[in-house]
Amino acid sequence: MKVVIQRVTEASVTIDGTVKGQIEGGYMILAGFVADDTEEDLQWIAQKIVGLRVFNDSDGVMNLSIGDVDGDILLISQFTLHAMTKKGNRPSYIMAAKPDIAKPMYLHFIDVLEKAFGKKIQTGEFGADMKVRLLNDGPVTIIIDSKNRI
Repeated sequence: MKVVIQRVTEASVTIDGTVKGQIEGGYMILAGFVADDTEEDLQWIAQKIVGLRVFNDSDGVMNLSIGDVDGDILLISQFTLHAMTKKGNRPSYIMAAKPDIAKPMYLHFIDVLEKAFGKKIQTGEFGADMKVRLLNDGPVTIIIDSKNRI
C-alpha cells in the first residue's frame, strides 16, 4: 500500500458536479493498493498517518499530529500511485490491485483509518471520475509505502 499525504488548509472532491467530501484543514490522502497488501499493511499505514507529526506547535516546529490540531482527513483512492515508468512513456499499472481486490481493500481501509483516527473521515468514491481540489499547507507532502517499512 502506498499513500501520499498532503497537509492542507482545505480540500474537496467533486463527482459529477457534486461535492462528495470536503475538509477545512488536515490531510488530503491519496491511497493506492497492490494485490498482496495485508491487514498488517493497512493497520501500519493508518497508525503512521495518525501519528505523523507535521503540524506546527507554538514554536513553529512540526511537532504536532493531526489529532493534536483537531484536523480532518479526506481519503481518495488512487491506483496511479503504483505506475511503473521504467519503459517507454506510457505508464504501466500492472502492479496496482485490480478493482475487485482494491475496492474492498479501500472500503476496509476507511474503517481501519477511522478507528485509528477516532472519528469519521471524508472520502471520494472508488472508481469515479473525481475532481480533487486542495490548498497544500507548507507545502508538506509525505509519501509512505508499507512495503518499505524496514
